[in-house]
Amino acid sequence: MQSVRQIAEEIVAREGGFVNDPADPGGATKYGVTIHTMRRLGLDLDRDGDVDVADVRRLSRKKAVDIFVEHYYVRPRIKELPEALQASVFDMYVNAGANAVKILQRLFKDMRIEVAVDGVIGPQTLSAARQAIAAAPDHLVDAYGIARRNYYYRLADGRPASRKYARRRDGGKGGWIKRAEEFISPRYHLTEAEHRARVSAWG
Repeated sequence: MQSVRQIAEEIVAREGGFVNDPADPGGATKYGVTIHTMRRLGLDLDRDGDVDVADVRRLSRKKAVDIFVEHYYVRPRIKELPEALQASVFDMYVNAGANAVKILQRLFKDMRIEVAVDGVIGPQTLSAARQAIAAAPDHLVDAYGIARRNYYYRLADGRPASRKYARRRDGGKGGWIKRAEEFISPRYHLTEAEHRARVSAWG
């Protein structure tokens, strides 16, 4: 298995450089680290007394990797999940915060494994994860990836400004969908026709 730092470095590469898209609720972002995260962590990189867009611009790749490993992998206890789940849940946590865990918890409930859907990895969720991986060792990771993909589609259903992340201008799969499918076996990827049918109601 890849090391957690290698996974974090791939996330940084996937997220890309500095962006400040008004349609993105995350605000100014670099390497996937939002200005809100930097403010929460007190990362005043230019030491001018506040954390603003200038600090986001100064963020290094190494610092972004460090942030992800500590605050999006270790502290949320993703490192304690079954190994097979860690990369996908970690990637989703960077992208969606506690919703990454809620998606997993809902998946457990669909498997009739009792767990609270609270976005927190505690003893109950860890126990549920062990039960789920034992029950479906060959399918759980794909099932989580598919649930991620469905989450993105539903998010775009309800938030027109976010549809550009799920569907390219030419109608093909957007970055969100491709990102989810990186963690899904190819046999479960949607065809272009299936994707276009899914998003056809968006106009």
